[in-house]
Amino acid sequence: MATRTMSHSDEEIQRDVLAELAWEPRVQPNEIGVIVREGVVTLRGWVDSYAKKWSAERAAHRVSRVRAVANDIEVRLPGAAQRPDPELAAAALRALEWDAFVPVENLDVTVADAWVVLRGEVEWEYQRRAAEQAVRRLSGIRGVTNGISVRPREAPAPEEISERLQHALVRSVETDAERIGIQIRAGVVVLSGTVRSWLEREEAERVAWSAPGVTAVDNHITVRL
Repeated sequence: MATRTMSHSDEEIQRDVLAELAWEPRVQPNEIGVIVREGVVTLRGWVDSYAKKWSAERAAHRVSRVRAVANDIEVRLPGAAQRPDPELAAAALRALEWDAFVPVENLDVTVADAWVVLRGEVEWEYQRRAAEQAVRRLSGIRGVTNGISVRPREAPAPEEISERLQHALVRSVETDAERIGIQIRAGVVVLSGTVRSWLEREEAERVAWSAPGVTAVDNHITVRL
């Protein structure tokens, strides 16, 4: 529930996040508490799978005017869902092997106390994200740490990366390219400016990662209330 210290805008965001959680079929809204301060949403409570925790976070990010989300939801695995770490490690490896976008030969998988840690190198960010997505839905895990690094093979000139990226942002219907600033520093893309939603901010980062030669994206874009 909203408190007297919350602004009217925060109360509206809180109400919308609660409604979005109720709309999300993969989570039970009564399991999750929502606190909002200056557009920053904190999710609390507990769920019985990591997939539910991630789904709740995504649901909160879909709400307009949400500037950031702190996901403090705890994963409490029921007895029937608990699996030994060696079994989880084998399941994670199989999931990576079955994903056509993941170069599994370049990756290492470690599982400790039902927490999956991914390490290694890939050429593209989409491969890094695909690896995390492949293991995120496994039953019996409490969380995922993605420590995979992106090491592109080609290294275009900064001017070429900037030009390609600018054109890609213009093509995207989900971003307002005129409000987004771009700087390139030794393969690192620095994004700045303001956007209308977290999803627009995330889309700008995804587009930046798609440019050839990018090794990292430093996203300073803010969501305006």
